[in-house]
Amino acid sequence: MEIGIVGGGIGALTTALLLSKRGFEVTIYEKEAQIGGRIAYQTDETGKYRIDRGPTIVLLPDMLLSILEEGGIERSRLPLMECDPLYKIHYSDGTSFTKHRNLELQLAELDRCFPGEKEGFLRYMQDMEEAYISGSEAFLSRPFVQKGHFYTWHNMKLLLRMKAYKSVRALAADYFRDERLQDAFSLQTLYIGGAPFKSPGLYTLIPYAEHAFGVWYLKGGYAGLISILREELEKRGVKIITRCPVDRILIEQGQCRGISSGGKVYLHDSIIFNGDFPYLTDIMPEGAKGAESSKKSYQPSSGCFLIYLGLNKRWAEAGIHQFFLPESLNNGLRQLFVDQQVPNEPAFYSFYPTALDEEAAPEGESVLYLLVPVPPAGEVEWEGRKDQLTEYILDEAERRGFPGLREAIQWMDIRTPDDAEREGMYRGGSFGIAPSLGQSAVFRPQIVPYPAIHGLYSVGASVHPGGGVPIVMQGARLLADYLTKEREICSAKSV
Repeated sequence: MEIGIVGGGIGALTTALLLSKRGFEVTIYEKEAQIGGRIAYQTDETGKYRIDRGPTIVLLPDMLLSILEEGGIERSRLPLMECDPLYKIHYSDGTSFTKHRNLELQLAELDRCFPGEKEGFLRYMQDMEEAYISGSEAFLSRPFVQKGHFYTWHNMKLLLRMKAYKSVRALAADYFRDERLQDAFSLQTLYIGGAPFKSPGLYTLIPYAEHAFGVWYLKGGYAGLISILREELEKRGVKIITRCPVDRILIEQGQCRGISSGGKVYLHDSIIFNGDFPYLTDIMPEGAKGAESSKKSYQPSSGCFLIYLGLNKRWAEAGIHQFFLPESLNNGLRQLFVDQQVPNEPAFYSFYPTALDEEAAPEGESVLYLLVPVPPAGEVEWEGRKDQLTEYILDEAERRGFPGLREAIQWMDIRTPDDAEREGMYRGGSFGIAPSLGQSAVFRPQIVPYPAIHGLYSVGASVHPGGGVPIVMQGARLLADYLTKEREICSAKSV
């Protein structure tokens, strides 16, 4: 069975890995010169400095490793390093709260920073453990190609028990009295571009997973995973065609037949779309049955304002991951997600891999990226705002975590949501479509996007089960399993 995949992001590469292991013939068509999508390196012109462009935090390591192992890549090929502690949160009042995976250390830190809150934390971990086990089985381990598979009595009871009707931030308030702790256990929805006060309680599984399974770093950077995947795929004969933008998906009488690119036609038994899902309709034939939905109906995730730095010094006290919060994170995020403005006092995150990986930069030097959650493309005129925001963030980073930062800068690069949109991210949102209630689980695009069109499938951050590298890879596994069953059914019918 021959499969063509449009796009070469992590969803496509993982699907190709799993399918090729099972005997499928796979060809990947990527419009850019490099594969990897959001997972890539940002480098200076000389190549001296290199840092992850997009994802940096490795969560759910067992999920990631088991999927790769299933696809034939041994765990030993991925040198994961545990971040201990997980990270530090800096509040505007000068308080710094460190998150630990170790229970005793975390309870001691809660006593130090937030006396009287550790009982709430223990309840939180116990309740979320039960929710994670049940929720993973019900919502991460199966697709919802048929909506009836979601609307079961068991799932409805589970959603009520998980308080999915509450937002992640409202759910955190059930366990923690101090608003600063409510922030600490809800800001993780920003990892997938959602507002803590808008994202349904299902996503509370993200902050829980940090404590239960740890936060990890892939030595050399997350982008190193792409070269491992490419090497394995090419060894198996998977074709990877770059600089090949697809302009049309070919559909005849309700059956997907292939794709066209630059006037050339490529025929396949099935096509998988791995671009940002709302763009699928752009390359569908006019009037394709079941594909009438418009991309305007989707709400994009937040965007990212990113500052990449090469520095001629190192900071012994800086951790690999840190969060710097304003006086009111909740108010700032309402400016961002409701008013679609850059907050007056924006929160930001720092990724400093040199703290854990000495080889992440030349000896005595370091690399750093600073990420500011901002509105998607089209909401901010970045040419007039970019320099001002850069100066503000550099000032705050120097004052609160990296003394002497400005003097140490040897290289700096900036990316805005406008850059992300030009590269194919839906409305410049860094994480696909937003993880809102109406765009989660059964309400999110599925691996079979249009049941009336046979042989057309989808995978990626905007497709169920959602964003975040391990979760996108889990979506690829769901799709590979589905296609394997389809092949078995076809084989049985032909006998």
